Amino acid sequence: MKTPLSQKSTIDDIRVRFDQDVERFSNLETGQTATIDAPMAMELITQAAISATPEIVRCLDIGCGAGNNTIKLLREYSGDFDCDLCDLSEPMLKRAEERLSLETSGTIRKFHGDVRELPLEEEGYDLILAAAVLHHLRDERDWETTFTKIYSLLRPGGSIWITDMVSHENEKIHAIMWKRYADYLTDLGGKEYQEKVFAYIDKEDSPRPLTFQLDLMKKVGFENTEILHKNSCFAAFGAYKGVK
Repeated sequence: MKTPLSQKSTIDDIRVRFDQDVERFSNLETGQTATIDAPMAMELITQAAISATPEIVRCLDIGCGAGNNTIKLLREYSGDFDCDLCDLSEPMLKRAEERLSLETSGTIRKFHGDVRELPLEEEGYDLILAAAVLHHLRDERDWETTFTKIYSLLRPGGSIWITDMVSHENEKIHAIMWKRYADYLTDLGGKEYQEKVFAYIDKEDSPRPLTFQLDLMKKVGFENTEILHKNSCFAAFGAYKGVK
């Protein structure tokens, strides 16, 4: 990444981009084509969430977009549950609410804004989903503050499941993995498409290594962590909050 953290996209910049991209993220199959193994990652965190949390009463979807991950969870879970949706983009939230209302009789609540600042209920959730959102965090304090809040929001015995872009600790390994991603994007849409995606990643995103995130989860209190899948610079993983 060439752009320093201090010059990355602001929260408002990110919001504006996603306000304009609702339709693309309103399809379970095509919403994340720029992400390697996106359908597999979604399936894995869905299965893990259901396995780890046999009884889901309330779920929080951080950076819910148009609701794909919660919709997937509802379709595979044998019952309804309450859904809290959090996103910077009001149009995304509106679309997610519309789509989820066709999937569940549970209560759907929308929270418009940054999860770091929203007044969410401590120990209010059995399950938290965070798909393609945490890579917008910036410095280490930002990451630790966010993971600490996520931990506080989970009920004892609850879990969080994440799919996201990741970087690597070793620069040479990082270069190999990003070359693989570049090749994937080129095969998907040509060289111009690859350059376009890399340009907005450089401007907007600041992913951290999977190892960094797993260590941080343990630091803020999570009892156990799990790696479900990793391919190039994308991973699916999660963590459990211990029972008191």
